[in-house]
Amino acid sequence: MSRVGKMAVLVPSGVDVQIKQDQITVKGSGGELKLVPHALVNISAEDGKLSFAPADESREANAMSGTMRQLVNNMVVGVSKGFEKKLTLVGVGFRAQAQGAKLNLSVGFSHPVNIEMPAGITVATPAPTEIVIKGADRQSVGQIAAEIRAVRPPEPYKGKGIRYSDEKVAIKETKKK
Repeated sequence: MSRVGKMAVLVPSGVDVQIKQDQITVKGSGGELKLVPHALVNISAEDGKLSFAPADESREANAMSGTMRQLVNNMVVGVSKGFEKKLTLVGVGFRAQAQGAKLNLSVGFSHPVNIEMPAGITVATPAPTEIVIKGADRQSVGQIAAEIRAVRPPEPYKGKGIRYSDEKVAIKETKKK
C-alpha cells in the first residue's frame, strides 16, 4: 500500500468533514471545500481521523489512495490554517497594487496588467514589490501565483521579473568579445 495512503488524516476541532458516496465536504473557519472521491479508494471516518484504503489490489488503487489522502489533507489544512504564496518583484519601476479582488501590476510594459482574483482567493501587497496570495484551496493559490509569475518571469541576465520569494534565479554571464 502507498506509504502516504497509510497515514490517517487528523481532523482538528472546528473542522467538519462529511463523507458521502459522491462528494467529500470539508467546512471550517477558512471556508468550504468539496471533492469528488475516486471509485478505487475506500474512505472511513472514526473519532476525528480519516482513513484511506485501496478498494482492490491494483497498482492504480494503491496510488490513488495516497493521492486522495493528500488531497483531503490539503482541504483540512486549507479550511483550518489556509495556504499562502509570496511573490517578489525585482526591477526598476516594477510595482504591484492590490485593489479589492484585483491586482494591478506595472512591470515594464507600455500598459498596466490587471489580474482578477477568483472567489476564495485574497491578494495583498504589504510593499509595492511584494505580493501575498492567500486562500483555502492549495491548488488555486498555486495556480494564481504561477499565472502572476508568468506575466514577467525572471530573466537570466539581470534577474528582473516576478519571482517566488524563495526562488533562486541563476544569473548567466554575459557574452564576452
